[in-house]
Parts: sequence; structure tokens; C-alpha cells
Amino acid sequence: MRKYFNAALLVTLAFACAPKEQGATIDYTTMSDAERLEVATKMAQETIMVDGHVDLPYRMKVGGFTLQREVLDVSVRTPDGNFDFPRAKEGGLDAPFMSIYIPAGLQQTPGSSKALADSLILMTERLAETFPSQFAMAYSPADVEANFAAGKVSLPMGMENGSALEDDISNVAYFHERGIRYITLTHGKANLIGDSSYDTVRLYNGLSEYGEKVVAEMNRVGIMVDLSHVSDDTFKDALALTKAPVIASHSSVRKFTPGFERNMSDELIQAMAKNGGVMMINFGGTFIDSAYATGADKVREHLINYMAENNLSRRDSAAQAYIAEYSSANNPFPTVQRVADHIDHVKNLVGIDYVGLGSDFDGVGDSLPTGLKDVSMYPNLIAELLKRGYTKEEIEKICYKNVFRVWKAVDDYAASQKG
Repeated sequence: MRKYFNAALLVTLAFACAPKEQGATIDYTTMSDAERLEVATKMAQETIMVDGHVDLPYRMKVGGFTLQREVLDVSVRTPDGNFDFPRAKEGGLDAPFMSIYIPAGLQQTPGSSKALADSLILMTERLAETFPSQFAMAYSPADVEANFAAGKVSLPMGMENGSALEDDISNVAYFHERGIRYITLTHGKANLIGDSSYDTVRLYNGLSEYGEKVVAEMNRVGIMVDLSHVSDDTFKDALALTKAPVIASHSSVRKFTPGFERNMSDELIQAMAKNGGVMMINFGGTFIDSAYATGADKVREHLINYMAENNLSRRDSAAQAYIAEYSSANNPFPTVQRVADHIDHVKNLVGIDYVGLGSDFDGVGDSLPTGLKDVSMYPNLIAELLKRGYTKEEIEKICYKNVFRVWKAVDDYAASQKG
């Protein structure tokens, strides 16, 4: 960010941040790109920002996280990964849902999925305990608001793959007590709950009988039903059963990736909006542009052949220099504009009230788009939306108000069941 502002920009910023009751109307589309980015950065840092899916806990597990700072200390800037505290503060990220990710392969060993979930929850709690001035747990929108006021990054938790429930319905209440606030019903394979979008085997053609009980129990205890990863039939079954709004914590629009069932069709987007739910856009390259996979494969093939022909490995400085130069010249990555296209599509199809952010940072490898490579870069997306005519109020809905509405509705329904 530039340290010095010209007088005109200071006036622009003053109007942009003025309270609504003063009647200030700002046309962000007329600003220069640099001015708009300054406004977007300030907006990101002054607005609560929720991201529906960040895979930090599994990254910590793979990295051998302990309470020893020298292993993986995300309270300081890290050389790899997409998330740490300094970058989160730069980008205005306040409440990344920590993904308690359970690989589908563990389903073959009873008890192992729940055991991993327990360990990742404990790991997330230890992160907050180890760095209490930077991080804090969050179990409700009110917790996020309090942490935001204190300058802390909240760590709400969502469990990615309902397989951790095993075959015991009482585990739904157990995981709510442990702090889980959404459960992604399936992951890469069908499980006891229902069918997965990634799995060619359809065991139930939707939800299983057990899955129907799981959805009802999630409603009862106050866990958001997350329909990312599920098959279309599982999606429709869950929507037909749920008594509260649902989310898709990290899914994008299928229009831009024809044939990719993991993304949501217009029919499903409209059905989710009718339910009152929110779709949180995934930033991964394969999720936002079908051309990415083809382009990335071509670049990868060329680089493999180049290294083989020149007897080089990726560790060699000559190879690294060539890889950087070639990749830059033949960049296969989509850009931040493509992510904005997905948000545009949802807004134009069903309205601004049903879209949010679900980056999948630390979960989609190096496929992230140019301009959104880590959590410091959310202002680039906000700037692009402002350029397209989005208002400050619409940005706030995307950043947190829409998902807060669903979260509160789920909590309210659960509270009504206790009477």
C-alpha cells in the first residue's frame, strides 16, 4: 500500500468511509485502479470478513504442528501456505472457518475419522491458546464480532466430511459441543450419509436413511448443513428435509466449468436461494475456469520434458529460473476477475443475499488465481467488485452479513427446539 496520498484521494477516502446517514454516494467505478484498491483495502480492514473454508488445520498436521513455535508458527509471516496472521490482517480476513478435514480413505477404518476430527479440533484450540493476542475461538456471530473488536482473528470450525460422525447419531451433538458449526455431509467418496459429487458410485441416489437423520439432528442442535462436495441428488434431498437455511462453504458456479458436478448448477443455486442459504465461492483454479486444468497440464508437461532433456531437477537453480520464466510467459491461471464473474452470476441469478466467500485457501495447492494467491489479497477482489458497480452494502453482505444471517437462523431454529 502506498504511504502517501494525494489530496484528491484523501477526499475520496473520506467520502467512501462516511456514515450512510450523511447521504454520501460514491461512484467507485470512476476511480483509478490505484484509488479503488486503496478504498477496497480500507473497506476490507474495517468490515468483518468471513471465509467459509480455510484448510489450515490439516496444513498444520502435515507440517507437524506442536506448541513449539519453530515448527509452524502462523502468528508470524510464513514462507509457504496461503494463511498466517500478518497476511490475514493485511487482507482484512477476520473469521476463516477452520476446516476439520477428514480424508475419505479413513472411512475404511472404523473410529479413525472421528479420532482425526478430535485431534484437528484440539490443534485449532491449541493455536488460539498459544497465540491468544492474535487468535481466538468463535462459536457464534457474536463471538466473531467481539474478536473483531479486539483485533483478533476468529477461528470458527467446520467439519469437512460427515464421515467423522461414524455410525453414531449422538456424535452430531458431540461435535456441536466440541465447537463444530457446520458439517460438509460428504467429501470425495460416498459415506454413510450420502453420495458425493466426486464419486462415480452412487450408493443411495441421494441421502441415505441415516443421512436423513443426520440432517434433522444437525438442525436440532444448531450445526449448519454444508452441501459442498455432495452429489446433485444428495443436495436436493437435504434441501427438501432441512428446517433451516443451508450453506455451500466452498463451491463455485457450474456454468463456468461444464460437467463439473462439484460446482453448483443454476438449478441448485436457485433452490439454495429459495431455502435462504448462502453459496460461498471457491477460488481454486479448477473451480472457477474449466480452461485452467488444460492450460496447467500443458505447462506441466513442457516443464517435465524440459527438465528431463536437460538433466535437471526442480531443486536446481537453472530449473527454477526457467520454470519461473516459462510459467510467467505461459500463465495458465485465471485471474481475480474470474472469481468476480462467479459472484456476478449468483447475484444476477438470485440476488446479492445468497453469495459469500469460501476460498479453500491451503486446500487447493498452487491453482489459485492471479491476484488471489493468499489471504492478504482479498482487497483485489473487493476492488474488482467495486469496479463493477457493487456498493459498500453489497460488499458487506458478501463478506459476512449473508453467512451471519444463515448462522443466526440455524442457531434460532435450534433454540426453538429446546422449548
